[in-house]
Amino acid sequence: MQIRADQLKAHLAKPGALKPLYILWGDETLLVQEGADAVCAAARAAGCTEKQVHTVTGSAFNWSGLLGASQSLSLFGARQIVEIRIPSGKPGKDGAQALQQFCSQLDPHCVALVLLPYLDRQQQQSAWVSALEQAGVMVRIDTVDRASLPAWIAQRLAAQEQRVPAGPLGQNCLQFFADQVEGNLLAAHQEIQKLKLLFPSGELSLEDFHHAVLNVARFDVFKLGEALWTGHIERALRMLGGLQAEGEAAVRVHWAIAEDIQALQRVHNALQAGQPIPVAIRQAKVWGAKERIFERIVPRLKSAQVQAWLQAAYECDGVVKGLKHPYWPADPWAALRKLVMQLNVGAHTHST
Repeated sequence: MQIRADQLKAHLAKPGALKPLYILWGDETLLVQEGADAVCAAARAAGCTEKQVHTVTGSAFNWSGLLGASQSLSLFGARQIVEIRIPSGKPGKDGAQALQQFCSQLDPHCVALVLLPYLDRQQQQSAWVSALEQAGVMVRIDTVDRASLPAWIAQRLAAQEQRVPAGPLGQNCLQFFADQVEGNLLAAHQEIQKLKLLFPSGELSLEDFHHAVLNVARFDVFKLGEALWTGHIERALRMLGGLQAEGEAAVRVHWAIAEDIQALQRVHNALQAGQPIPVAIRQAKVWGAKERIFERIVPRLKSAQVQAWLQAAYECDGVVKGLKHPYWPADPWAALRKLVMQLNVGAHTHST
């Protein structure tokens, strides 16, 4: 059984709805933990008075011990919560078999909770994940992307009886807040809580946000491409500055950009050869949010533009590795900024 993350609270609130197994998966640590806390609270309300936690840290994990413990739970009087954390998302062969066996012997008087990171398509189709989904309630915790972050912040503020002004001024407040906390949802949550401590309920001003909200943004090199390929060049440049300040290697940033350009070329060539774009994207091993982005931009790309991007990436590659080029800045990060400017999708995507 699958439900959306925003449906979990309502599901748990229904009388008699509590199931013996819940699986929460996703890379947003804050949201996964909040979901787990909600399940545990519902389990305690239903009479589970004890909790045991098992963290799978490698091949040496004692799966037989977990299975033995789960089988003996009903021998004791107290109902329990059994939490299984698999931070890698890879239980291994023995773990996969043990999880399938675990699903077949669930104790209806206890509540099991399995916490997983983001699962790729291959993992989602594995036998052990299918067994978990069939036996319990599978909750996918999606990442809060930059476009959704202002609304997420507004929702959290409303939950603590605070709000931004109406109209453009309020949107400016939310955009400022989002810029300060992008890529760091846990810190965003903490900054929202701080506003509750500093200011009373009601409307907050832009000055309140400037005064209270710290710059705690964290940037993921692999999210940079999402900004690039959606035409958000200013955001991409801000992310570059953040990655540089955080000590990220320029070579790694260039590699991530170049990999995306090569994937664009593969999808573009396959499309020109008559392949359906979903097939071309899948064969190019493009997953997640970039699937939708590629579906939108690749049909509008010109072959000459893709070739120009490849050439620019090749020239920039030399610079970030210490070589000089007459048309490129000597500083690797300045070269990366120039490359980003040349990859302005909004300015270069036209019909082929």
